[in-house]
Amino acid sequence: MELGLYTFADVDPNAVNKGAEAARRVKDLLEEIELADQVGLDVFGLGEHHRPDYMASSPSTILAAAAVKTKNIRLTSAVTVLSSDDPVRVFQQFAIVDLLSGGRAEIMAGRGSFIESFPLFGYDLDDYDTLFAEKLDLLLAVRQNEIVNWSGETRAPISGRGVYPRPLQDLLPLWIAVGGTPQSVARAGVLGLPLALAIIGGQPHRFAPLFNLYRESAKRAGHDPATLKTSINVHGFIADTTEKAADVFYGPQAEVMNRIGRERGWGPTNRQHFDQSRAADGAIFLGDPETVAEKIVAHHKIFGNDRFLLQMAIGPMPHAEIMRGIELYGTKVAPLVRKALTHQETGA
Repeated sequence: MELGLYTFADVDPNAVNKGAEAARRVKDLLEEIELADQVGLDVFGLGEHHRPDYMASSPSTILAAAAVKTKNIRLTSAVTVLSSDDPVRVFQQFAIVDLLSGGRAEIMAGRGSFIESFPLFGYDLDDYDTLFAEKLDLLLAVRQNEIVNWSGETRAPISGRGVYPRPLQDLLPLWIAVGGTPQSVARAGVLGLPLALAIIGGQPHRFAPLFNLYRESAKRAGHDPATLKTSINVHGFIADTTEKAADVFYGPQAEVMNRIGRERGWGPTNRQHFDQSRAADGAIFLGDPETVAEKIVAHHKIFGNDRFLLQMAIGPMPHAEIMRGIELYGTKVAPLVRKALTHQETGA
């Protein structure tokens, strides 16, 4: 199983000098990606947003910078909001990341859980589903063919035009990211594309039927489910002790969840709810290395997932604490997980 990180590159939305705040965060972010590579993690993902509390409006630009500073780690969006972007440009940008990185780029495409990009780029939210379906279809065509012929309702047609540059990888990896909508899960299965499932609340095991739906949809469409990859993407944090991990992570995570909750009508979170969520059956993967490794392995038994991505850099998390968490993830958690899963697979 691949182990990695993802982040939305949170910044202080109330910073007076927003340029300076963004500059600080991008510097820290590149250090975090470099360290993740150095300690042997497999994947780093960066999410696209167009809000004052997140800095990475153009993940491919930052991942291109990371590509020349790293050697082995795979670099992916998490996610690209495909509905409000141009699939040709998305492909071209990630093809360049792929070339710069020596074949380590991926796209994780989704409809997006925030809507700011739609009015920003002139799209109608009434076309939310149609936009994603058509643009995904175009991205698949561009990914598969150097010379593209395509037509749809939401974009001008392409007739016999070439799309360049081509990536180093024969087929640029493309994942579909979902937040729990069964229709989106089924679509990924029908298309035979890898599926990333975000789990940021509730009890993770309740999401397992979605992977069953995904594999069944793939099978009905003629794909071999055994060849399709799955990922779970979750919140969490690693520190030297479980108590420290909880104390460091609670404040920033609660600040973000309460801020988004006020926008969406959720009730406020509190420490009791947080502590319940970090229990063995909760959605937050937090603790000392042994605790987090045990929880990752336990949920692998439930999901059979091929990838696990952890969002540690959330809200106003101190950079030094994030760096220590990444170090522990790569040097302590990852070896424990890999050893446990190797023993599982060999029956030792």
